[in-house]
Amino acid sequence: MAIYLSMQRVRFSSPDGYEKFKVVFADVRNHLKKHPGFLHLTWWDHPDDPTWFNEVSFWSSKEALTSWHMDTYHKHAKEWAARGAIMEDIITNFELTSTRLLRVCPCCGNFNDRAFDLAREQQELATPCQKCGFHFPMLAETPNSTAVYQDAPGAVGSALER
Repeated sequence: MAIYLSMQRVRFSSPDGYEKFKVVFADVRNHLKKHPGFLHLTWWDHPDDPTWFNEVSFWSSKEALTSWHMDTYHKHAKEWAARGAIMEDIITNFELTSTRLLRVCPCCGNFNDRAFDLAREQQELATPCQKCGFHFPMLAETPNSTAVYQDAPGAVGSALER
């Protein structure tokens, strides 16, 4: 099954534009978690230029991604942002035909290279080392996290809270 990845780089017109954008998109987490075909979203401020916002999302199909872009909430929020908050928006989409998880256990040195199911990301990452049982660190979904996982139990807070 192919996974679709969407990368977006957005430059805001001003720090105030970004703050207003965060208010408009504050409920995105709740909309994404309910949207069919959504798998994962991560976003962050560029470390060297606070006017850039970077986003990566994973989808189960191209149709799911297109459906999100046509979703009333998303469509109206983007239209609002285009009327002054956003100065530039660069969107790149890819089709992923395979994803791999490579791990080296820090306890026993066991190297593991296997296919990775993005639709079950949190469950996959929670799998301990097959040799010694070491549990790899995981980023849980919290109100302050910059990630939203479809398969994470109990989404918390709003997506752009920091």
